[in-house]
Amino acid sequence: MRTVVGNLTFALVGPGLEAVVGPYLLVRVAGSDLDWPFAVRALGVLLIVLGVAVLLDVFRRFAREGRGTPSPAAPARDLMRGGVFGVVRHPMYVATATIVVGEALAFAQPVLLVGAAAYLAAMATLSALVEEPMLARRHGPAFEAYRREVPGWIPRPRWPRGPRRTRPRP
Repeated sequence: MRTVVGNLTFALVGPGLEAVVGPYLLVRVAGSDLDWPFAVRALGVLLIVLGVAVLLDVFRRFAREGRGTPSPAAPARDLMRGGVFGVVRHPMYVATATIVVGEALAFAQPVLLVGAAAYLAAMATLSALVEEPMLARRHGPAFEAYRREVPGWIPRPRWPRGPRRTRPRP
């Protein structure tokens, strides 16, 4: 129960501020009155829904698979490799940026595209300087293998693999 409460709290403080409060403030300060085509706005809504779905999976996995939270105050005890963590190493950051890009398109606010780029740059720096070295110390060779197998920022789907044959049957 503590893990669930911790994950809910972090969801509100982390992605909640980054994908809701931050974009709202950016639009209030530097928003525009553009009218974008319906298809662009619909794509934005799709990106928001996709990003939220990924965030829900991330927090579920932190609670169940990692037995912790994304917060440094109560970090995951186990290295997570399942679900979206098998497609990209930083799914929470990628999903949050996807939501902000979706908001930019859905609400015709180009300033949010700049915000999403700044957010990704900040999170990539944090990840490279703090998070990944910490995970490497905590999980050792298992994290190094994970880092080699799973891309950090651009998702790469895993396709089911059957048995491999080196030469054709006669």
